[in-house]
Amino acid sequence: MLHYSFHTGHPTRTMLLSKEYVGYLAREVAKKLIAGEFIETKAAAAVTTRVHSAMLDEMSLEDRINDEVRVILEAYSEEMRKSGANYQEMFRKVKSELVRKYKAVL
Repeated sequence: MLHYSFHTGHPTRTMLLSKEYVGYLAREVAKKLIAGEFIETKAAAAVTTRVHSAMLDEMSLEDRINDEVRVILEAYSEEMRKSGANYQEMFRKVKSELVRKYKAVL
């Protein structure tokens, strides 16, 4: 399984796939969709742009969920500290709930 992580302005994030490679993939997918007559368009560049955007959104979904988990856990940090809750365990539980909530596939 490949893990995709994109730079979103957070200094500790790394990009495992370059933006150029994602752009290349988007161009190839758009070409194949058009050539295979899955879609019909006179604006191939616009299709490529939308495919590229969709790919970036999908590949950064896990990062967005992780960020939301951190915000939630931060709000409960004092309670977690008092109860001795394990941060990693709580992170996994909250993340699992958000994945179900968003019907995400990670």
